[in-house]
Amino acid sequence: MASPQENIAGRGKLANKSANLYRTRMPDLSPEILALGFISYIVFLFSTTCHEASHALAAKIGGDSTAALGGQISLNPIPHIRRSPFGMVVFPILSFFLSGGGMIGWASAPYDPLWERRHPRRSAWMALAGPTANFTLMLLAVAALRGGMALDMFHRDPVTGAPSLLGITLRVVFFLNLLLGTFNLLPVPPLDGSTGIMLFMSETQAQKYLDWIRGNSFAMAGLLVGMVVFREVFPYIQAFAMRVFF
Repeated sequence: MASPQENIAGRGKLANKSANLYRTRMPDLSPEILALGFISYIVFLFSTTCHEASHALAAKIGGDSTAALGGQISLNPIPHIRRSPFGMVVFPILSFFLSGGGMIGWASAPYDPLWERRHPRRSAWMALAGPTANFTLMLLAVAALRGGMALDMFHRDPVTGAPSLLGITLRVVFFLNLLLGTFNLLPVPPLDGSTGIMLFMSETQAQKYLDWIRGNSFAMAGLLVGMVVFREVFPYIQAFAMRVFF
């Protein structure tokens, strides 16, 4: 079994932890936008941590303790930040200021590639654990929003007219985790869907697939294709989710 320092690979989420939530393009960073950015970053950090911790937990259950030994079965963001400081801190904050409201970033959980070879279906379950965590957070936000609306909890500030902070936060949780979960399910490397599809393969097919996908540098090309496709399809997914849940 590999240790966190040897024979490990990162389950990359390049740009998968993105929060370009509202496609906001503001001419200046107003206090409202800065407040939204702060909320978005906190939600981003928590959602990313849940995503990676779910990968680590699923891997440990499946027999790979690499991420667990690195302290990543934790809702404490520090172990995840230590592994991806640029993707979890620097780039999200920088992208927010440069884009005037958008936020993108990434993180990863280590795993043993030899374990993946021996147990491709377990690896597939590990990959799908991350998006599952995001969709769980999304559904919890839906339940809280619907409950709050039914109880008339989301009142505007009587002085400033500002919307409810709790309502805004829950909406960010909903949209961000819908985005993260959906984006990561795209079946292109390095996203989780590219490993998750091994659930639908025989072991022989999965081994050949791993030879192909791990033996070539598809990460950047796959990411670019995924971003182009996602940009076109996500508005429809978001509209469908709004109709279903609200």
